[in-house]
Amino acid sequence: MGLKRYVATRLATMFGVLMVTLLLTIALVGSNMDAILKQGVAFQVRSEITGDPAAAGGFSSAEELERFVEDRIRQRSAELGLDEPWHSPQRLGLAMYRVLVLDFGHATFLSSDSGSTSVGDILAERLPRTAMLFTTAIALMSAAGVLLGSLAGSRAGSIPDRLTSAFAVISSSFPVWWIGMLMIFVFAFSFEIFPARATPDIAPGDDGYAQALLYHMALPLITLVLIGFGSLAYIVRNFVVGVMQEDFVAAKRTMGISRRRVVYGHALRNAAPPVVTMVALSLSGSLGGAIITEAVFDWPGMGRLYFEAITVMDLPVIVGSTYVLTAFFLASIFAADLMYGRLDPRVRAG
Repeated sequence: MGLKRYVATRLATMFGVLMVTLLLTIALVGSNMDAILKQGVAFQVRSEITGDPAAAGGFSSAEELERFVEDRIRQRSAELGLDEPWHSPQRLGLAMYRVLVLDFGHATFLSSDSGSTSVGDILAERLPRTAMLFTTAIALMSAAGVLLGSLAGSRAGSIPDRLTSAFAVISSSFPVWWIGMLMIFVFAFSFEIFPARATPDIAPGDDGYAQALLYHMALPLITLVLIGFGSLAYIVRNFVVGVMQEDFVAAKRTMGISRRRVVYGHALRNAAPPVVTMVALSLSGSLGGAIITEAVFDWPGMGRLYFEAITVMDLPVIVGSTYVLTAFFLASIFAADLMYGRLDPRVRAG
């Protein structure tokens, strides 16, 4: 299979997955979305009429006013397409098209820091913060995990190897939220080194907001790196141990090549494809699992936004967030596939 055909096939597959995810999301929230929209229309119409004394006083009885309000609500609902069921092909097609072109509509309850209720504005404000936190954490985690795993794998059975294996088991045994609460208790309340809340106290438009955001990001960043790099180091260690037992490694050693060069120049390179795939999956999984982490540390990103949207059932925000996170997950998988083919010639040949 040629590279162009492979890329086209993968893109088509991922687009299909994105469409299925979007359709399922709309189907799950469709009936509730209609109920919320109809309530919003009724509230808006009644507010417009009651807010205009001249219009409200032009009716001879309360029954006549109520009939007028109901007719206006039905008319406004028909203009929005709410007179048809949510599962009709026209409604589904229009909803999916609007999401595809990033037209998520307006939030029902939530708003951005600037006061905008546009879901696109809210996502554009929260997404860079989540990307900054988790990409930095994955970068530091990967660097520490690869270096420590290579050291442990090149000296199987040594003290660094045993410590790496033990730390990987311990760090992977505790949930993120528990470690997060422990870190807040120790470093925020006991030693008062970092703030308990990761949301800066100053407004985003004020001077010094960027520095304050980085300072508040330190504690969740340390927590994510501390939890993640041990398991990554253990996986790298296992790959390196397997590669170090290959015949070509023994041949390199008999040629007088140093152990350090064999490990980092040959063994680690052969173990790179699965490690790169795992790092890409960790990044995409971190974005999806940001709900708990950001809720614990009160980090103003996509995870906390998702948590807030679920709490108040702000369905437009839920649909938009699901679409964006799914798109980023698929993009990371696609990037991992391309990098795997770059690192492993057998994939390109196949």
